[in-house]
Amino acid sequence: MKTHKDLEVWQKSIDLVTNIYKLTANFPIEEKYGLVSQLRRSAVSIPSNIAEGASRQSNKEYIQFLYVSLGSLMELDTQLIISKNIEFISEEALNELQFKIQEIGKMLNGLITYRKNKLKD
Repeated sequence: MKTHKDLEVWQKSIDLVTNIYKLTANFPIEEKYGLVSQLRRSAVSIPSNIAEGASRQSNKEYIQFLYVSLGSLMELDTQLIISKNIEFISEEALNELQFKIQEIGKMLNGLITYRKNKLKD
């Protein structure tokens, strides 16, 4: 039986969470409850909402959770830009993470489209 763990978008978002945790380990200690917390919560929300949505009985509910995941992805992107602007991360680190974010975003949008088409069936 296939689960959310079989979805490539879930797997890639788990990798992104791991990257964010490693990256934020180097942030200033005074950001522990600020930007570090925000970045980590946004990142964790992405695969968490994919998983929760996949457990729902209806496509409509699943799609709603995928949209929440997409929103968290955009929050993460915004917080990373802020992190770069205040020189907590390098331009190179930002670019690498934004590439991953774009990839996950495309996959989420594709899954949303697929699930919306299933509603029509």
